[in-house]
Amino acid sequence: MATPSRSEILSLFRSLLRTARQFSDYNIREYTKRRAIDAFRENRSLSDPSSISSAYAGGKAQLEVAKRQALVYSLYAPKVKSIMDVKL
Repeated sequence: MATPSRSEILSLFRSLLRTARQFSDYNIREYTKRRAIDAFRENRSLSDPSSISSAYAGGKAQLEVAKRQALVYSLYAPKVKSIMDVKL
């Protein structure tokens, strides 16, 4: 696999954050967002093309998992809003 470009990596990051917003539950939404941000910060210093490619592939796999989870959670999520989502 070729080394992904900077724009592909940023696109993956934005897709992960966009998918995190699909969760209706505050805790799951924030956890997914925090996990994505932490993973990208952790891999920021990678310089070896093979390690960048493997991290990118892992990120793509996590994106697919998050999309499936968002879909399943939307089907079975409780309809009551979290106290964190209620506007005062």
